[in-house]
Amino acid sequence: MSRIGKLPVTLPKGVEVKVSDKNLVTVKGPKGELTKSLDTAISVKVEEGKVVLARATEQKRHKALHGLYRALIANMVHGVSQGYKTEQELVGVGYRAAHKGQMLELTLGMSHNVAFELPKEIKLLTATEKGKNPMITLESSDKELIGLVASKIRSLRKPEPYKGKGIKFSGEILRRKAGKAAGK
Repeated sequence: MSRIGKLPVTLPKGVEVKVSDKNLVTVKGPKGELTKSLDTAISVKVEEGKVVLARATEQKRHKALHGLYRALIANMVHGVSQGYKTEQELVGVGYRAAHKGQMLELTLGMSHNVAFELPKEIKLLTATEKGKNPMITLESSDKELIGLVASKIRSLRKPEPYKGKGIKFSGEILRRKAGKAAGK
């Protein structure tokens, strides 16, 4: 039996979970509302402040889906109750970040500035302090969406291994390489 899938998801105060007859799970809380469509092989029940998932058969695919959907529902519950936050750091001389509404304007050492429009579900903050690297902070209730957007922003200028310049997640440890050895 799936060790992850058999664990019930406890619901904090203020969070509601509704399951429609077409296996559409809706989670509503103080930070927003999220929906997810589930496979018909997995059944979802809400009982006594807990969400319990069960699978139809013992097939390998159903076992995998059991654990997956339990984790996705747990992420949805956490997102609508507490939310998710991702911070990124711009490392490099002249690298800057600014925002106007949902439009992120990045200066990344290219011949042009990069404009990146974010979905309305994500809250964007940029901070530039003297003596520190510029920071981009993303906040949302949807873990999947915030991870996707953060990875797309990072892909605009991945950190390189020699000087470490680029967009990196705060707290990320980069594997650095030694430069070219001096002549004999």
